[in-house]
Amino acid sequence: MDLFRASPLRLENGTSFGPITLAYESWGKLDPRGANGVLLLHGFSGDSHAAGSAAPGHPSPGWWDGLIGPGRAIDTDRFFVVAPNAFGGCQGSTGPASAAADGQPYGSRFPNLTIRDLVAAERALAESLGIGCWHAVIGGSMGAMRALEWAIGTPDLVERLVLIAGSGYASAEVLGLHSTQTEAIRLDHDFHGGNYYQIAPAGPRRGLALARAIAQLSYGGEQELTRRFHRRPLGGQEPPNGGTYAVEAYLQDQSRELVERFDANSYLVLTRAMDHHDVGRGRGGLACTLARVTARTQVVSVSSDKLFPPRLQRELALAIPQATYELLDSDQGHDGFLVELDRLVPMLGRALE
Repeated sequence: MDLFRASPLRLENGTSFGPITLAYESWGKLDPRGANGVLLLHGFSGDSHAAGSAAPGHPSPGWWDGLIGPGRAIDTDRFFVVAPNAFGGCQGSTGPASAAADGQPYGSRFPNLTIRDLVAAERALAESLGIGCWHAVIGGSMGAMRALEWAIGTPDLVERLVLIAGSGYASAEVLGLHSTQTEAIRLDHDFHGGNYYQIAPAGPRRGLALARAIAQLSYGGEQELTRRFHRRPLGGQEPPNGGTYAVEAYLQDQSRELVERFDANSYLVLTRAMDHHDVGRGRGGLACTLARVTARTQVVSVSSDKLFPPRLQRELALAIPQATYELLDSDQGHDGFLVELDRLVPMLGRALE
């Protein structure tokens, strides 16, 4: 969807940017009143492909494929489900790899974005689709940040809100973890200050792979990693004799998968947008801001989440007026919201009633 062609989007940093393309996928049919829409917001490295089999540009099935469809938890016989790819991303939406007015990729010229900027673009998409009010806005991780901004910035547009493994602000630990990942990318000799598209078309692959490996350690659960890998060597060859630990091979595989589908500059832009996330900024503080949410809200934690630990979700649930809190008991860590689909089914069912 092409947006902001006639009038650019005013970003939080004071500059204007446009036009903007937002890629999205949808399932189901919008009712005549435009009132059965469910907005589904992906996590950091996700995209619009929330449901369906692997397809060109999408090497894996949808990240919530088991939850979306006729008769499923997010019932497409009942709801019109929309999953946009975030502004600043690299799966069809305008981002640093997109062509600027001069025909060259934006690269380092791409603006710094905030979560509020991402949501402003999504609001324009909703308007273009004819959606006056969302039946529900659902988000996990970075998607929960965006969902919360939807409910705070335009409370009249959100009837129900589901926040999974998110927070009202980026914690100091998140900021620190992000800084190591972004530095890994910038130190790659193929980064070229973000202007690598013509100089080194493959991009800073080693830096991006290392960034993903660091992130993956924060996404997983310690118990789950121990259960799967412990200290097991790969192929029976002990590491002191030149072998590799199985967990090292796992991280390498995860990194390779991301490097093949993600742009390093988008990684930097979206990471920084998450860093800036603080719903209380400029609004009188966290508690005062959360009190403005009018949507019926369900807050979900993953018990073993190291990146966004349950205390951050309990903080949201205590401050949002119509909020309920549920704990998803899992050893999968932050990624539990992408893995424990069967456990999410009853939670989503209650939230969408």
